[in-house]
Amino acid sequence: MRHADPASLLPLQAAAFHILISLADNDRHGYSIMQEVGERTGGEVQLHAGTLYASLKKLLAGGMIRELDERADPANQDTRRRYYRLTDFGRAVAKAEVNRLKELVRQARASGLLTGSP
Repeated sequence: MRHADPASLLPLQAAAFHILISLADNDRHGYSIMQEVGERTGGEVQLHAGTLYASLKKLLAGGMIRELDERADPANQDTRRRYYRLTDFGRAVAKAEVNRLKELVRQARASGLLTGSP
């Protein structure tokens, strides 16, 4: 199910946003997504298998990611691993979420709740 307007899917659940960020620069399999999110967040965010695969299912259904037929690493022939790629629509949704979050930070600064530079 695709939406014409990426903003219609906002706000994203945190796990979905982390998955989209993880796939922004590289195709990955599920375990690799979990590792990348943990490393990128300094261990602050740990995606567990249940959350990861439920989120992947929703992102696939929404057309934000797609499952690859080919393997990103041809040397790795583990057929159990499913690789995922961010779609153009998924990238647009992730960018819309980034802009939404930037606006929230701008409002927090304007209200005096958040001080200092970005």
